[in-house]
Amino acid sequence: MMQFWRYAVFFLFVLMGQSAVALQLIDDRGITISWPTSPKRIVSLLPSLTETVCELGHCQRLVGVDRYSNFPASLQKLPQVGGGLDPNIEMIVSLKPDVVLMSKSSRAAERLEALGIKVVALEPKSHADVQRVMLKLGQLLEVPDAARIWRAIDAGVSAAAQSLPARVRGVRVYFEVNQGPYAAGESSFIGETLTRLGAKNIVPAKLGPFPKLNPEFIVRANPDIIMIGQRSADGLMARPGWQSIRAIREQRVCIFPTEEANTLVRPGPRMAEGARLMAKCLGAKL
Repeated sequence: MMQFWRYAVFFLFVLMGQSAVALQLIDDRGITISWPTSPKRIVSLLPSLTETVCELGHCQRLVGVDRYSNFPASLQKLPQVGGGLDPNIEMIVSLKPDVVLMSKSSRAAERLEALGIKVVALEPKSHADVQRVMLKLGQLLEVPDAARIWRAIDAGVSAAAQSLPARVRGVRVYFEVNQGPYAAGESSFIGETLTRLGAKNIVPAKLGPFPKLNPEFIVRANPDIIMIGQRSADGLMARPGWQSIRAIREQRVCIFPTEEANTLVRPGPRMAEGARLMAKCLGAKL
């Protein structure tokens, strides 16, 4: 009889151990995070991750977002907890999240983890990264068909490419992500989309996904088309030497309103829409 109870207690502990780690995920830092159940209270500090959570059908789990997470519109009623680089730690803790989603480059992870908050750091920079991150968030939220989001993106990018005339192929493009100037290189998700559209990025992959460039590099590269957001476009004509760039001389500059620029620079569910915006620019300027 005593032997029976020993086995019973042993199996009880095994079952308890299994339930304590019912869900495990390895983030982009290589750290394994565990939960007894799928997280119900989520704070997101990166707009692309926020949008992916919503696209996966779990917007209602978000209890706080960064100041830049503004899509879908329903997020505007949620508490804003600062930015990815300058989050309000006290406010995040007060929201009692089961997990905080953030970029790998954020400096807040260690501070939050020291306070007992679980963190998942994900860094989508390329198409492959975006697909992987969507699957990881699907795993976190227990959504079995998370891959459907990437399939829709992939199909949308292909459709945008097929809509373009042959004259677009090989056109040399400079895409400015932010003032600095910071560019979208060939290896970034934006650069990979441009390649699929048939364009040639003037920023080679060896410079990294989003390098800060010497403005003279852009002048020497002499792109045929410039793509830039409204916030970065102010003073474009006053940049030294830029009046000689072919794209500016021939008025082949696409300036995207803030809402469209946000769509373009977020590696998330709206990437197909971003591809359509780039395709529209290419078709209109050539």
